[in-house]
Amino acid sequence: MEKYSVILPVRNGGNYVKECIVSILGQTLNDFNCIVLDNCSEDGTAEWIESLRDRRIVLYRSERPLTIEQNWSRIKDVPKNEFMTLIGHDDLLYPFYLEEMDALISRHPSAGLYQAHYKYIDGEGKPIRPCLPMDEVQYAHEFLACQMARTIDSMGTGYMMRSVDYDKAGGIPACYPNLIFADYELWMNMMGKRYKATTLKDCFSYRLHQNLSRTTNGMLYQEAFGKYVTFIRELMQEDPAVEKIVKRYGRDMLLYFCEGLSHRLLKTPIANRSLKVKDLIGIFETYAKELVPGQEFHPLKIFRIRIASWLDRSLIGRGIFRSYKRAVLVTRRQV
Repeated sequence: MEKYSVILPVRNGGNYVKECIVSILGQTLNDFNCIVLDNCSEDGTAEWIESLRDRRIVLYRSERPLTIEQNWSRIKDVPKNEFMTLIGHDDLLYPFYLEEMDALISRHPSAGLYQAHYKYIDGEGKPIRPCLPMDEVQYAHEFLACQMARTIDSMGTGYMMRSVDYDKAGGIPACYPNLIFADYELWMNMMGKRYKATTLKDCFSYRLHQNLSRTTNGMLYQEAFGKYVTFIRELMQEDPAVEKIVKRYGRDMLLYFCEGLSHRLLKTPIANRSLKVKDLIGIFETYAKELVPGQEFHPLKIFRIRIASWLDRSLIGRGIFRSYKRAVLVTRRQV
């Protein structure tokens, strides 16, 4: 039995998944299998994978089309090796990823979660920037502090954990729409009372383009964020260190997401949402009372939130906003 499992959920991966799998199979440490959870791909993804005839690949086809949440939920139900890592079908592991993680586990055998530094690439594989630097040892409350202060980059690829811990936690929480914020909860659960160990070496590439988190409409994103707030509130009740972090950084985090979600909601067609921006602001005011009671919280003092609320009052205002966003997108593409 191998030591590691690289788990790849995919639906219609195209050429990206081919590059991804080649990067997995090219590891210098050969003590692994690659578990592919194909979600009724219609572009030949599963057939191409089968054509490789590589004994390290274990392919599980779904019998019917699944949501992304349902497909990723299958991870906890398939046989896995002692350690496991998840990868998006458009991301790339460097050849030494497993070798470096194996050395990291040897240095930190008591850690509950492992990670590596990485680089961002665009849709064509061109470098964008390195991830923000991380400490080699980081506890759950410190990880949360970095999330809230936006001093860490955290994506779903590259994390390594014990399979038994993953299964015991119930896998990635599928209650999050499009799994947005689900990985944050998972990483916090994996660290638990232990810690995250990170190698300072760049070991993979994460592709930035139009993924689900970027295209999810405002209603679903707000629902996902609300579930994450509930998770944080429950952690505060269990861990004084988490409570201290939330009191310090929670207000700024809420203002940041209130601003972002107000604009995401504004560009969501009115027929596809039941909330107006003013309703969203009210929801965030409730979050503030739950997470940071007694602290001043005035979203409308922030210009971008105030203008979003004003534009959302009328059809003309919403049209102006969408026209502006389209113009910005065209300009970015030209650049």
